[in-house]
Amino acid sequence: MNRRREGGTVELLSSESGVHAVKSPVRVLILETLREGEVPFDEIVRRTGRAKSTVSVHLRDMVDEGIVGWRLDPADARKKLFFTNAERIGALSSSERISAELARYAGDYRESGSGPFAYFRLVFRTIRTILMQTGINLDPVLTAAGEEVGRAVFPTVEDKRTGVFLKNVAAFWERHGLGRIETGSEEPLEIFVYDCFECVDLPRIGRPACSFDTGVLAALFSGHFDRGVTVVETHCYAAGDAYCRFVIECGEE
Repeated sequence: MNRRREGGTVELLSSESGVHAVKSPVRVLILETLREGEVPFDEIVRRTGRAKSTVSVHLRDMVDEGIVGWRLDPADARKKLFFTNAERIGALSSSERISAELARYAGDYRESGSGPFAYFRLVFRTIRTILMQTGINLDPVLTAAGEEVGRAVFPTVEDKRTGVFLKNVAAFWERHGLGRIETGSEEPLEIFVYDCFECVDLPRIGRPACSFDTGVLAALFSGHFDRGVTVVETHCYAAGDAYCRFVIECGEE
């Protein structure tokens, strides 16, 4: 059975019919199940632990809203396979809110000789902290944006030799003021980022917050290894750590 999210969380979804705010815990459970792919009705009932009539009503409504789709099961035309038609773009939760004091901590402008860099750093921090102050978590969107940037950057840092590629990535990070990269173990591959641009001045929220960098690294290393990779941030300044640590694992070829 799926892990239930904390009460009060609103899931934000995007589909062809628009942006949807899903608050119902039952609907959230159903959508979590459908993220794994096409799922038959009875399996949705089993995983959510809700009555068939309850699940049926919510599925019907979400189909009408364009959030969920279905097709007949090719193995049994009497049954339907349900799937999600929407992308998760974030969440809104009172538990994710930060105080105004913490928001101001991250929004201080520090004039320096770095030209427009200090200004854009302020802009980036302010956007993130305002979202956090209102309880909006747009990590999926930031990750997707990072992946787009990573794909654009990839040709400038790629080298078939992994050691050289890592040096190129580290040089790119430092050249653009994104932080200082050090590599750790090779299996799994560890990336440590010090003075991380994305999070070093963010409020300490007790969890990793570098969704954008996660997306960039996923695109870079997917391109280098020519296969999908999983990037997980295990340590972060926003979690109270002294660095950001990313673990990169390759999927099957």
